[in-house]
Amino acid sequence: VQLQASGGGLVQAGGSLRLSCAASGRTRSRYAMGWFRQAPGKEREFVATIIWSSGRAYYSDSVKGRFTISRDNAKNTMYLQMSSLKPEDTAVYYCAVQASSSVQFGSWGQGTQVTVSS
Repeated sequence: VQLQASGGGLVQAGGSLRLSCAASGRTRSRYAMGWFRQAPGKEREFVATIIWSSGRAYYSDSVKGRFTISRDNAKNTMYLQMSSLKPEDTAVYYCAVQASSSVQFGSWGQGTQVTVSS
């Protein structure tokens, strides 16, 4: 599976952005997709994941209530709607796919930069 993330940019605190992650290739073997982020000097952290078949979503505590993950089956695309952005949300955001519930996320996309100014 190949993933292409897009939609990042510079936004003021309190603003919104929508990230997209387009999937191509062997997308049939896909249990879930997720968003992760990595801020400068920090380890990559989980943001949100969506079970592809059911649409059930899970969020980290730091973004719960502010971010919404969704997917469009027809377009093979996952989205992350980010609202009420904070400077601490500044990071490179990556999307990834989980082939089954028993394996790690993989097939990482190239990342898209999100910068939130105060």
